[in-house]
Amino acid sequence: MVLLFTNSVGQLHCRKCDGVESGETGSRQNVKQGECGSGNTRIKKGGNEKEVVDLRNLLISCAQSVAADDRRSANKLLKLVRQHSSPTGASSQRLAHVFASSLEARLGETGSKIRTSLASRRRSAAEELKAYQLYLSACPFRKMSIFLATEMIADLALKFHNKKLHVIDFGILYGFQWPILIQRLAELLPDGYPQLRITGIELPQSGFRPAEMIEETGRRLAKYCERFNVPFRYNALAVQKWESIKVEDLHIGNDEVIVVNCLSRLKNLLDETVVDDSPRDAALKLIRKINPNIFILNEVNGSYTSPFFFLRFREALKHYSSLFDMLEANVDGEDEERMNLEQEFFGREIMNVVACEGMERVERPETYKRWQARIARVGFKMLPLDQELMKKLRGKVKGKYHKDFTIDEDGQWMLQGWKGRILCGSSCWVPA
Repeated sequence: MVLLFTNSVGQLHCRKCDGVESGETGSRQNVKQGECGSGNTRIKKGGNEKEVVDLRNLLISCAQSVAADDRRSANKLLKLVRQHSSPTGASSQRLAHVFASSLEARLGETGSKIRTSLASRRRSAAEELKAYQLYLSACPFRKMSIFLATEMIADLALKFHNKKLHVIDFGILYGFQWPILIQRLAELLPDGYPQLRITGIELPQSGFRPAEMIEETGRRLAKYCERFNVPFRYNALAVQKWESIKVEDLHIGNDEVIVVNCLSRLKNLLDETVVDDSPRDAALKLIRKINPNIFILNEVNGSYTSPFFFLRFREALKHYSSLFDMLEANVDGEDEERMNLEQEFFGREIMNVVACEGMERVERPETYKRWQARIARVGFKMLPLDQELMKKLRGKVKGKYHKDFTIDEDGQWMLQGWKGRILCGSSCWVPA
């Protein structure tokens, strides 16, 4: 067997290794907090000899060369990664395939062009729903976050049952979160709820009808409400700069109980490392001005937002290694929707993190503790997590999902992860 590896400056080395059985195949490595597995890929070469390539270290060495603008070394390493990566292989090969494409785009300075092309590619709600359903079945992160939000909103609706419920959703997209709330309202108040009103905020689409997608979301939700006899009103706001929205644009009534919801989308707002007047903080100040009865936040827990390319690359590699490893453990390798999730959804994010800079880099997650500091600064305080609800959610995760999924608490945050690495956090806030 031949072992290819690189030193810290990207120079290639090889070593012969013996004692490996010819039938052995690459196995997944545990991804612990702060690590991303070995990334080794074994490829059968014939007889008892195999080539073992540490794709993780190859990628890191390549990123170092890219950061140093050493194109010769970077292209040499990329060629090696390409030889041993594949969109249909083991999780380490799939991950390497996506990161290699992103590094190539950075070297070719085509990240901006590719981002524009990906953004203009329209997928139907049905196509998105297939990938969404796969993600829900394989992984509890989104489902548990939605359960938490739904129960918190339902409790509020029951408490103020004579008032209309107005949900302001920053990043509504296809509105997949809301059918479960509609059903819950119908169960809680079978004699009829006064009215559910949703304001769906989303980025505008390119073309002549910038609000077409979220208007269609409203029509689907209206049909669902009709089915469950829940009076419904919908307002679509397609706005490029969410922080520019005025409270008056939301048409909040005195007879409404207000919920502000954001499911993993504030990470896409620029921060103070790009512009002095941070749109991220401005959006949080807007939410505080709305003065909601509750503000529910779910965000990716990540630290790959550094302006320094190599630091950002290394942290992103850890984060997405966990996600790809999680999919490998829970979804069949032949599943087309798994490939769609990895190459399209995660691939689009990775391309943005690796190949884009400045205003065009919109994938900017922060750790949950940094979100906590930001939100507290604008005048919110955290609500304690309902312990009965947390017990119920832990039971769901333990009973229905892989044993390596984790759900825990820290400082009133519900934290979810894979093999000890925290990947997302949810919290509830009220004006201080």
